[in-house]
Amino acid sequence: MVKTKKIRLDTKGHTDIVDITPEVAKILSESETNDGVVTVFMPGSTASITTIEFESGLVKDDLPKALEGIAPTGVKYAHDSAWGEGNGHAHVRASIVGPGLTIPFSQGELMLGTWQQIVLIDYDNRPRSREIIVQILGE
Repeated sequence: MVKTKKIRLDTKGHTDIVDITPEVAKILSESETNDGVVTVFMPGSTASITTIEFESGLVKDDLPKALEGIAPTGVKYAHDSAWGEGNGHAHVRASIVGPGLTIPFSQGELMLGTWQQIVLIDYDNRPRSREIIVQILGE
């Protein structure tokens, strides 16, 4: 069986990190599926889906600083020259982290680690309305 749902939310941009674990867990619960995998996918090229311990030191300081070191804002990107949007760093960051992930579940429960949450990271240089695809494959 395959079930597909969407999560819609507004983000602030600028490496806004949003915990979407409760929404994914709710979709899984409502699917009445016991065992399988859930895929969480971000269509778009300036945001990512990943996991992290959702605590303020990591999400407000550590991860944003690390991403700034990898693909800094305020430097010239060819994308910015071509399109004039100033969000070349967002595209690079999203490509490195990736658009989605797959999480196994058993007995209707996500098999995440104790301190592991599913997050959307929006790197764009402005607020955005985002739509995340959640697809459940199981029985």
